[in-house]
Amino acid sequence: MKKFNWKDTMKRNILLLKILGLWPPGDTYKADFYTAYSFVSIAAFTCGHNFFQTINIYFIFPDLEAIAATIFVTLPALLVIMKTYYVIQNMQLLKQLMVDINQEHFEPRSASQVEIIQPSLNFLIKISTVLWSMSSGAVFFWATYPILDGSVKENRLPFLAWYPYDTTVSPLYQITYVYQIISFGFIAATALTTDTLIAILNLFVGAQCDILCDDLKHIFREDHLNYSGKKFLSCIRHHKEILRFADSSNIFFNWIVFVQFFISTSSIGITMFQLTVTEPLTSEFFLLVSFGTAIVVEIFIYCWFGNEVEIKSSAIPTAIFHSNWLKAPMKIKKDVKFFLMRCQRPIKVSALNLFYLSLETFVKILRGSWSYFALLNQASSRK
Repeated sequence: MKKFNWKDTMKRNILLLKILGLWPPGDTYKADFYTAYSFVSIAAFTCGHNFFQTINIYFIFPDLEAIAATIFVTLPALLVIMKTYYVIQNMQLLKQLMVDINQEHFEPRSASQVEIIQPSLNFLIKISTVLWSMSSGAVFFWATYPILDGSVKENRLPFLAWYPYDTTVSPLYQITYVYQIISFGFIAATALTTDTLIAILNLFVGAQCDILCDDLKHIFREDHLNYSGKKFLSCIRHHKEILRFADSSNIFFNWIVFVQFFISTSSIGITMFQLTVTEPLTSEFFLLVSFGTAIVVEIFIYCWFGNEVEIKSSAIPTAIFHSNWLKAPMKIKKDVKFFLMRCQRPIKVSALNLFYLSLETFVKILRGSWSYFALLNQASSRK
């Protein structure tokens, strides 16, 4: 069978990380041109744009509507700084994970195993396409709505931000306009690339559980019990490697997911509030719909693939019972018993061990977002 290359699922992510300055040629950043490029691009677009937007909150305080119009996009943008930091901090870990995924023990053993994991890969492609489409729509409408609604005549910028110069004067207005759009596109690409990378890592763990389950179901053969015993020990080692890979992946995105869930909860709620004070079917309205949908899909990707890891890892004990292990020698039966005790607890992807990535968590986030919306709507109606 042709070797299955897991890196093919990550080609686009790695290419984008290289363009964004987040994937150096070696294991770490060195004193070279790429490091200089990374520093300038991250400082100018990610950090610079966030700085000017955050400073502006001080000048518009305590105007609730103005703050709501700024903070729902400022918070996710600030989170990108954190995502950038953890990608850079865990660069050696990520590079090692990229080496590990193509190890022999992680490869599908047959064409049927490739078919087992293919639906998950297809779903990732579909849901990633939706996420990138909604995010691209948000970037497009943000870039064009001052033009579409005519406010460009008043020298209005796409984003509310403070700058140490008069942005209404030409050509400073045009330069700042372009700078905001490039920065927002850079920030959006960084966020989505990191999110889909985390989804791929969780998909990989779930796919390995599928492969392990298939191996266990067909492992014991009456005519080759001694050989089956060796294969079972190989399955035990495979399970250990899955646990190690899952733990290493979780180290990378622990804090990212933790903060992402809190920020997304508030951002979705504020976006819904903004929709209630925006004229329907305008460019700003479609901007908010695209942005809000992208945030929801972003959280869904985390929770869906985290949930898949738990479900697929919990099927490992059942896969053993479906095998013909009762006819194996007593020594192998003892190994089976030990392994069953070891894998009773499913693999759970967590955020600092405080809550897990699951569909139940996704529902709780949506409920929390609705609470934010109800609070803002009530505060606004009292005016």
